[in-house]
Amino acid sequence: MYFKKIFIFLFIILCFNFYGNGQNVDINILQPINQSETTFKNNFFKATAETVTVFNILAPVSLLTAGIVKHDKQLQKNAAYMVGGFVVSSIVTQSMKRIIKRDRPYVTYPYIINRYVGSSSYSFPSGHTSSAFCTATSLSLLFPKWYVTVPSYLYAATVGYARMYQGVHYPSDVIAGALVGAGSAWLCYKAEKWIDKKHKQNKKSASNLL
Repeated sequence: MYFKKIFIFLFIILCFNFYGNGQNVDINILQPINQSETTFKNNFFKATAETVTVFNILAPVSLLTAGIVKHDKQLQKNAAYMVGGFVVSSIVTQSMKRIIKRDRPYVTYPYIINRYVGSSSYSFPSGHTSSAFCTATSLSLLFPKWYVTVPSYLYAATVGYARMYQGVHYPSDVIAGALVGAGSAWLCYKAEKWIDKKHKQNKKSASNLL
């Protein structure tokens, strides 16, 4: 239930940003984040952003490996579900980028935004953030323990902040990325549960006929 409330809250903020005085709000929030530069922050947030791919690959691979070693079919299914969520999140994110075609902050505001880290695609939504939140949500749904949920979401939120610090995303890009990633994971999780339920019902019906 808490997940739905957070999702709705972020969606309301995103709508306000686009239909209100959104661009000004975006750049006003982004500017102090981007300009609070230190050597430590540069290195830390660069490393954080660069580990997203490792995080997204390591999580399902670890589940799959554990499932194979333990002969646990459910863990193997969970790994497949995580991959499915990531694929959906990536497709939605890249499609939105090509449809909306929002330029990066450093392109629109070169006199304000300081950094450029080689990102050449469009800005909205944040792909790094959607990927991180997709995996974080998948892990939280599969293992609803605080020691899984808190570190996972803390990491995902840090990724989003890192992308703003690097000057390649607005706050609304990050919020949208979080919504896309978390929503994709949630939908795939529900789809997996529905498929499992149907499979069990079919097996039960088949056994009753014998």
